[in-house]
Amino acid sequence: QVQLVESGGGLVQAGGSLRLSCAASGSIFSINAMRWYRQAPGKQRELVAAISSGGSTNYADSVKGRFTISRDNAKNTVYLQMNSLKPEDTAVYSCNAGVVVGYTRSEYTYWGQGTQVTVSS
Repeated sequence: QVQLVESGGGLVQAGGSLRLSCAASGSIFSINAMRWYRQAPGKQRELVAAISSGGSTNYADSVKGRFTISRDNAKNTVYLQMNSLKPEDTAVYSCNAGVVVGYTRSEYTYWGQGTQVTVSS
């Protein structure tokens, strides 16, 4: 069994910063891509940022230059540094990871429970 646990969400004023963390634990052999998604009320879930096992990254156009995704493979953790936050960044942020499970060596996708980010104007 694998769990992803997020932390770091909260309320911040426009222009401020937050850092989200997502730690994976359990029967992990290795982790491939790790991603952050967000979903605002009444909107579809969107991919915010992704990072490969080798460190290659990509971002949604709406966050380029403001958000940075990184990972610590030794800690099985992915981070999302969010700077220059805007009210339109308000959403529930969830992490997602492709985990190669230890006992089967098969890859499965796991999700965290989500963390609320609210940016006030």
